[in-house]
Amino acid sequence: MGDTMPSPLITPEEAARMLGVSPRTLATWRCLGRYRLPYVKIGARVRYRQEDVEAFIERRTREHTGEAA
Repeated sequence: MGDTMPSPLITPEEAARMLGVSPRTLATWRCLGRYRLPYVKIGARVRYRQEDVEAFIERRTREHTGEAA
């Protein structure tokens, strides 16, 4: 193992706030597999790695509307 700290786990509410969507939207994305946004399941709880949410934002960042998705 390296010396890097693991990315903090955040709640669906925190992830939703970062993304500007509702927690219910995140739940829908998880159920439908709509977007590649990894999550961690601990018992009945869902958590997101902060770095995964940030990477998701980066993957979806565009310079103009003509850019390929």
